[in-house]
Amino acid sequence: MNSHIEQSEYINRYHKLQINDNQCGSCLSKHIKAPVNVVWSLVRRFDQPQKYKPFVSRCMVSGELGIGSLREVNVKSGLPATTSTERLELLDDEEHILSIRIVGGDHRLKNYLSIISVHPEVIDGSAGTLVIESFVVDVPEGNTKDDTCYFVEALINCNLRSLQCVSEYLAANDQKELNDRI
Repeated sequence: MNSHIEQSEYINRYHKLQINDNQCGSCLSKHIKAPVNVVWSLVRRFDQPQKYKPFVSRCMVSGELGIGSLREVNVKSGLPATTSTERLELLDDEEHILSIRIVGGDHRLKNYLSIISVHPEVIDGSAGTLVIESFVVDVPEGNTKDDTCYFVEALINCNLRSLQCVSEYLAANDQKELNDRI
């Protein structure tokens, strides 16, 4: 199957978000030269987003990790926020889907919902991963839909690039360790 067709099918299956008049949303993707298990091991860590999200300085989850769990995220300086409270909406280890809703914090991302899905693919003859992230968010008063989408897309693209770097580094070092043992 053609990868563009597969990507469209994944988007139709996992990333159909309802966008109201006062909201904007988008869907972004990244091809990563690392196996799904490596990429998913980072994405699924609701309790440790700082493992690949460069703007997160600290994350605290209280209680048992599961659907409905809340995390308090501290954001590094340079962004128009210092904290974000986020709820785990979905964590599916079979289908490799994570969904998060922002429920509080000192920022302007109100009613923010994101879904990230991770899918196996072959890249240059090796195990690779297609990561798709979609979001919907209210447009803050005084902003346009385009400005709001541009800001959120820039953050997500930065996170996806970082996820790519960390995943590919881990995959290369795992392969190097295997080769060193043989």
